[in-house]
Amino acid sequence: QVQLVESGGGLVQPGGSLRLSCAASGSNFDIYAMGWYHQAPGNQRELVAVISSGTSTNYADSVKGRFTISRNNAENTVYLQMNSLKPEDTAVYYCFADRIVLAKKYTYWGQGTQVTVSS
Repeated sequence: QVQLVESGGGLVQPGGSLRLSCAASGSNFDIYAMGWYHQAPGNQRELVAVISSGTSTNYADSVKGRFTISRNNAENTVYLQMNSLKPEDTAVYYCFADRIVLAKKYTYWGQGTQVTVSS
């Protein structure tokens, strides 16, 4: 099992910044991808950004140029730097980690952290 603990959410004004962190513990070897989804009330969970165990990254179109995902492989921690935040970024942000064990993929989730962008 892999446990994911998130931190860094909160209330910020439009145009502001927040940095989310997610630390993996437990059976955290063989994690090959980590990232973030978000879910606004009434909406489905959507991918925000993902980073592989190397440096490959992928972002939702809505956050390109504003959000940056990074990762510390030695500490199995992933970060999401969110700049120029907009009210539509308001959502619960969930960290995830994908792990391959015996050719089968397992996805683990954090508990979620609320991000609210409002004046």
